[in-house]
Amino acid sequence: MNTHEDDLIQDIERAYPSDVADLGRLHARLVEAAQSDGILDVGYRTIDSPVGTLLLAATQLGLVRVAYEVEKHDEVLQSLADRISPRVLEAPGRLDAVARELDEYFAGRLRAFDLSLDWRLSSGFRRTVLAHLTDIDYGHTASYAAVAKLSGNPKAVRAVGTACATNPLPVVVPCHRVLRSDGTLGGYLGGVEAKRTLLSIEAAA
Repeated sequence: MNTHEDDLIQDIERAYPSDVADLGRLHARLVEAAQSDGILDVGYRTIDSPVGTLLLAATQLGLVRVAYEVEKHDEVLQSLADRISPRVLEAPGRLDAVARELDEYFAGRLRAFDLSLDWRLSSGFRRTVLAHLTDIDYGHTASYAAVAKLSGNPKAVRAVGTACATNPLPVVVPCHRVLRSDGTLGGYLGGVEAKRTLLSIEAAA
């Protein structure tokens, strides 16, 4: 299936409202068949959170994408189709464990995620930077300069900023814990308010 599958189903639902339940069952059977045949390359779902609606996407290797609304979910799905596979389908079950851990995190009950991650959307020094972000403990922060040093290139402060700005797995890979050297928040791909909210959740726990 392609990334326009959801739009197609919605169009059909509007045209034939009495058949919505049947379409839901059809979709569930479609997902089950795709998974059993090993052709569901990217499954996705959305969840509500204190930082807005998040799009979650996973491959058979693990969570590959977490996207904020400001990133435009339709465009994110198209990007996944272009970069990974056109076989993208809404498959909430594949992401149940991710959704549960995020719910626990947002409730202040989870301090470290235990999820399989698919890192294919990040490479090179950016990938190195992201791997070190989990070294920043829950409830703590680090400067861009400190992360650059931790990543093996103390002069690459700007590159650290770029890695955080293009993090495909925000919240789970905590780029929100990276601040400017003067202690101010700096930018964030989900918006400064989202960054402030995440830091507040961790500070209150």
